[in-house]
Amino acid sequence: MMEHLRANGVGLIRLILPYRSMHTPYLRCMPKPWPALDRRIFWDVDYDRMDLDAKWRFVIERVFERGDVEDIRQCRRYYGDEKVRQALLEAKYLPEQTIYLASAVVGEPLEKFRCYTATHSRPGSFPY
Repeated sequence: MMEHLRANGVGLIRLILPYRSMHTPYLRCMPKPWPALDRRIFWDVDYDRMDLDAKWRFVIERVFERGDVEDIRQCRRYYGDEKVRQALLEAKYLPEQTIYLASAVVGEPLEKFRCYTATHSRPGSFPY
């Protein structure tokens, strides 16, 4: 059998694919592990009772605003890049340094962020 695998490189793929496709539905049904986010990020809410799936926009905004690099990685693993991108682009408010970080992470220009355009559309006070 090893001679067949060496002679025909595709033979190995033929052996692996049925096993992989047979177990893929099982892996999809497994619940995603909760991200190991630091509790200090959510100092004003009850972290144990918080539903991370229902309040995903709040969680993503708060992690980018107050979390460190490992928290952002955990957030991106749990929610996926597309959901993180959507939440950050549609956020009503983010601090300026967080907008720059989010722009670098998602790869979008600053002008596409709702909070960036809203901040620049309001005139500031005039210094006298």
